[in-house]
Amino acid sequence: MAAEYHHTEEPILLSEMVPGEETLYDLAELFKIFGDSTRIQILYVLLEQEMSVGDIAEKLSMNPSAISHQLRMLKQAKLIKNRRSGKNIFYSLADEHVVTIMNQGLEHILE
Repeated sequence: MAAEYHHTEEPILLSEMVPGEETLYDLAELFKIFGDSTRIQILYVLLEQEMSVGDIAEKLSMNPSAISHQLRMLKQAKLIKNRRSGKNIFYSLADEHVVTIMNQGLEHILE
């Protein structure tokens, strides 16, 4: 039986839409980003509100340079965005897709 994806009104059979090799590679790279618990913690902190590197580091009791490194990786993966306000840079989740991915992952492991 083929896996179904039920986000739209009409079910889409995943077996009928196997992406190309490059797309599969990109998807694998995206999932690698979620393979680090520090990055997951940062994403959960950013669910609450946008924050600066210092605020995130304080909340997670971590070194700001370690947080900056992880933020760079999250930004490259388009999971977060930033905005500048004067000398400060504030980070937030890129969009609702990130929330959905996190919720779906949590729901899956809690089944």
